[in-house]
Amino acid sequence: MHRWRRLVFGARTRVIASYVVLVVFSTVVSLLAIRRILIARLEQHIEKSLVQEVEEFRRLVKGRNPMTSQPFGDDVAAIFDVFLARNVPNDDEFLIAILNGKFYKSSHTAIPDFLNPPTNSELIKVWAKLTQPKRGESNSTHGTIRYLAEPVNIGGKTRGVFVVAHLPADAYEEVNQVVAIVGIVEGIMAIIALTSAIAWLAAGKILIRLRLLSETARAISEYDLTQRIAIQGSDEITELTITFNEMLERLQAAFASQRDFINDAGHELRTPIAIILCSLEQLEVDSLEQREILELVFSELGRMSRLVDELLLLAKAEHPNFLNIEIVEISSLTEELYVKASTLADRNWCLKAKGSGRIIADPQRLTQAVMNLVQNAIKHTTQGDTIALGSILTNDQFRLWVSDTGEGITPDRQERIFQRFVRGDSHRRSEGAGLGLAIVKAIAEAHGGRVKLVSQPGYGSTFTIIIPI
Repeated sequence: MHRWRRLVFGARTRVIASYVVLVVFSTVVSLLAIRRILIARLEQHIEKSLVQEVEEFRRLVKGRNPMTSQPFGDDVAAIFDVFLARNVPNDDEFLIAILNGKFYKSSHTAIPDFLNPPTNSELIKVWAKLTQPKRGESNSTHGTIRYLAEPVNIGGKTRGVFVVAHLPADAYEEVNQVVAIVGIVEGIMAIIALTSAIAWLAAGKILIRLRLLSETARAISEYDLTQRIAIQGSDEITELTITFNEMLERLQAAFASQRDFINDAGHELRTPIAIILCSLEQLEVDSLEQREILELVFSELGRMSRLVDELLLLAKAEHPNFLNIEIVEISSLTEELYVKASTLADRNWCLKAKGSGRIIADPQRLTQAVMNLVQNAIKHTTQGDTIALGSILTNDQFRLWVSDTGEGITPDRQERIFQRFVRGDSHRRSEGAGLGLAIVKAIAEAHGGRVKLVSQPGYGSTFTIIIPI
């Protein structure tokens, strides 16, 4: 019962009912307007035709008999004969001649039905008594008759009457037929429009779950796989929804397993490395060869420890809590970075520019990114080279850069330099694992920005962290 009540009085039903009422109302109004326009044009045409026939008759009366080239004089019958013989009336139009108070002749071979019999026709009697032109209407069994009568006065006496009569019943019927056809066409168009509206509403109801599926897919990220789509019905879309939810279940389990693996692997790798380092530190060294081997092992264990830390850092960069956002004073941050960098190696250090203003960012992650760029610059420069730092704040961007006058990077490697485990062109042995620039890229992208590289072999490189404001 509730379902039927909802169907009858629901919003969709009210919308369809309102649409039907609007369509019916507009159709009726348009049909009435069309009929009124057609009838008005028909009446104008009839009036014009009546006036035209009378004007032609008046010119003939004032003119000459085309048969004799002489004036008609008082021969009214000749006037009627010539005019009726030479003029062809329009459809439903009648030219009637009344001579000496009696019906004389008409334009048709047969007497019009509304004048039959003409000797006792009331219209003939009315027209025969006219002494002045008259325009009027008269009702008959065949419909309303519109006429224009023109008396023929000769010598101050009315000798005859010329009448142009029009019976528009058939024309009105044609108008009604045209309106009926238009009504049928409009009805068909209304049905098509109504059917389209119902189909549109039905399609909207069917496709709303697809829109919900699309919106849910856009909202889902690797950080939030908990959203699910409500299952309704038992059609193909329901089956697609079930399949989509099952896929989300599998993805959620896979990402959870991946995060657990990263956390467990980081913990499990750090523990044995620490144990090995502690154990090696307790060993007694008896020879120079043992000391060299021990130093090599310490070096590789340190590199392995840094590799684990960097891999864990890259894994955390994909988490939403990777950044600790706060308000950062650009000038102070730039000075601190320059002081830290200038103590790392014997280079010609230079603070090129120092921006002013504040941004919202993670100062520790930005420091980590810049230090990685500085370490990279140190590895690819010598003692006499220059390493410069700088920052600037514009209306829509914050730029923080590290440039050097080192060996530079070839164009073919510039596209791959930010990939993991990719090192630069230096021929010197690098202790890094090729993750430093990948970490810089991850930190910049976590801030919604990017890293720009400008480099030319033999002339150095400039790495710029660009963060949108």
